[in-house]
Amino acid sequence: MTSNADLLLDDFLAFSLKGETPSITQGTTRSGVRWTWQSHGIALFEPAHAPTHSVLASAGIHGDETAPIEMLSRLVADIANGRAPLAARMLVILGNIDAMRGGTRYINDDLNRLFSGRYKSLPQSHEAPRAAELEAQALQFFDGATHAKWHIDMHTAIRASVFEQFALLPHTGAPLARAMFDWLRDARLQAVLLHKEKSNTFVHFTAQHANALACTLELGKVRPFGENDLARFAASDAALRRLIADEALKEQAPLRVFTVVAQIDKQSEHFVLNVASDVPNFTAFPSGTELAHDGAYRYRVSHDEERIVFPNPRVKPGLRAGLMVIDTTDATFASLA
Repeated sequence: MTSNADLLLDDFLAFSLKGETPSITQGTTRSGVRWTWQSHGIALFEPAHAPTHSVLASAGIHGDETAPIEMLSRLVADIANGRAPLAARMLVILGNIDAMRGGTRYINDDLNRLFSGRYKSLPQSHEAPRAAELEAQALQFFDGATHAKWHIDMHTAIRASVFEQFALLPHTGAPLARAMFDWLRDARLQAVLLHKEKSNTFVHFTAQHANALACTLELGKVRPFGENDLARFAASDAALRRLIADEALKEQAPLRVFTVVAQIDKQSEHFVLNVASDVPNFTAFPSGTELAHDGAYRYRVSHDEERIVFPNPRVKPGLRAGLMVIDTTDATFASLA
């Protein structure tokens, strides 16, 4: 008799959306990989031999960002049937499952703004318990690991981008790691954005509290389930598979580096962002351009050129409505040890 645990491994996305508890919560695949269902949308995979490193791979922190969710579900199936070799411990997380079911970004609050304990200030939020659970699962996974620790959190952007596939690195004060930049180049990311302040994102939490090499990937645009061309993200998928298999890097593609120089915050419902709804991420603006105002507040470009990333005037007051970045490619690569 087939158990519903078979669906867990064959189609992790479908199983997670059903919201069931598997009849069997752990087992071993034919290739010797040990698997454990941890919670809804969370599964642990351990290789047959001593692991070389630990990799947390997450997607769906925003429920409507479907392409990386589908990629990760396919990877789970390939680990289970032996098509994806596993040398690392791996924790797979599908984040906001309720939002995924509804095809929405979130139910009450942006889950990716609730980590590092910020969920405690929003106890009535639908997302608060999930943020607490994901923090606990991540810390448990990385606890005691003496080898390299990685967290790859995969997203998609709301709007088009000058660089369709790019990454964001959290700021913890630690030196930048060449290993991360080498992996991003292997994944053929076109650009990477460096934060200069701490935040409440999932990757900042794992970097700060678990000392993980952590990055956010932005892969294409938001689309409904079933409407993604996953072949467009084959390079990132292949790089993740090489990472968990402990295989040598293959690509060293060019990579532009940008550093955040300012954040545009929405202070009230009177906020105005002077950026058209179809302006792509990383669009450049010259010095003196007024990009936003909110009462007495004005944001004007102060560098020779600044680019805007994640412009979104529809966020709640008090949240980020855009990031302003400048090119720091040469200086960044020169600083890597």
